[in-house]
Amino acid sequence: MELNTIERDDIDTATETAVAPPAASRKVFVKTYGCQMNVYDSQRMTDALAADGYTATDAIGEADLVLLNTCHIREKAAEKVYSELGRIREMKAERARAGREMLVGVAGCVAQAEGSEIIRRSPSVDLVIGPQTYHRLPHVLARVRGGDKIVETDYAIEDKFEHLPQPKRAEIIRRGVTAFLTVQEGCDKFCTFCIVPYTRGSEVSRPVAQIVAEAERLAQAGVREVTLLGQNVNAWHGEGENAEEWGLGRLLFRLAEIPGLARLRYTTSHPRDMDDELIGAHRDLPALMPYLHLPVQSGSDRILKAMNRRHTAKDYLTLLDRIRAARSDIALSGDFIVGFPGETDADFEATMDLVRQVNYASAFSFKYSPRPGTPGAEMADHVPEAVKDERLQRLQALLLTQQQDFGASLVGSTIHTLIEKPGRQAGQKVGRSPWLQPVIVDEKSGEIGEIIQVRITKTGYNSLFAELA
Repeated sequence: MELNTIERDDIDTATETAVAPPAASRKVFVKTYGCQMNVYDSQRMTDALAADGYTATDAIGEADLVLLNTCHIREKAAEKVYSELGRIREMKAERARAGREMLVGVAGCVAQAEGSEIIRRSPSVDLVIGPQTYHRLPHVLARVRGGDKIVETDYAIEDKFEHLPQPKRAEIIRRGVTAFLTVQEGCDKFCTFCIVPYTRGSEVSRPVAQIVAEAERLAQAGVREVTLLGQNVNAWHGEGENAEEWGLGRLLFRLAEIPGLARLRYTTSHPRDMDDELIGAHRDLPALMPYLHLPVQSGSDRILKAMNRRHTAKDYLTLLDRIRAARSDIALSGDFIVGFPGETDADFEATMDLVRQVNYASAFSFKYSPRPGTPGAEMADHVPEAVKDERLQRLQALLLTQQQDFGASLVGSTIHTLIEKPGRQAGQKVGRSPWLQPVIVDEKSGEIGEIIQVRITKTGYNSLFAELA
């Protein structure tokens, strides 16, 4: 989609006459792209802006500040952002002609990767801010309101989590009974297809005390389930008591001690960081749900080496044997990339064979898309799009069959379900199974936040239907 054609001079002239609203009445609209960590980051940006007098709005037309929290994992991610900015530019100019201010900001991984190029291509943008500097938002906005255009993408020396304001109890309650909690950021693995080390930086782990304090605030506001987040979450090694270094397994045991916190999950993991302590947590910790997202990306050792994954297909399958020996009811999820440079028919068949051996409960699969600045983008023997399309369709058909078979295997069984929210249909509520599937129950089955025992009666395309056991 082409950008809307409003001249830069039109915007500059119109903006000069716009009137900023009083601080107490400012509204912010945040659009979130991509992963769970971006959802968490958007919430924390909203918390930081609340301390600066902004209230969140779901209506972009009401917003005095529009923030696009972007993701750079997929191909053409940046172009999608520029298309969105084209639409916002016209809205901003219209508001300016009416004498009303609208500031526009780009945050997240596209902001980190593109930097000042965003303002060059989209002069209606007032600020560009990277993932490590969200805590500086109020200060940056003060400078923007003074007439500056700001690009803030340097990696912060200070700990942003120490400086981000905590959400108010009412805001936590509004967000629901499940929550994300970032414990680790960045990645040191440098897979050749991945942009994350360049946009999120090297691995950084938050200290235990900081994580526990945030989890306690969530639990005190009624959160029953927390998902720990990290680009490579099982690489987390944070400072614990007496300056000891803890691993993720020990952290999970500590979080399970928090009153009211009944369920724990974590994502996304790397096979090389699944240590004995973490596997033991899956065996010994009832609060840790029996669901593990463990990306493998390919079943071909040749492609895994080209991807710099630093494990083989056999390593991965042996690891899964150990995990399943520790927790027999665990369900596996994974990530797959088809059509990586040089992938042959035999390499792809190795992936299909691995999928058959693992039998996934769910998975995410994508065609390889070159990310500028990564080694994969410079490799030879890129696979034709038509071949990638055909392979992806075959892989997704197999994964869908496995997902549906897993859901069908639960029919007739009794499971515990956390009631999360009202259903889409009248008379329904939606819960979540231990394996992360939506569970549809009668609205009288339980209150939001309750964990109830239900019997699975049938399956939907992506969900389960249940009655009280």
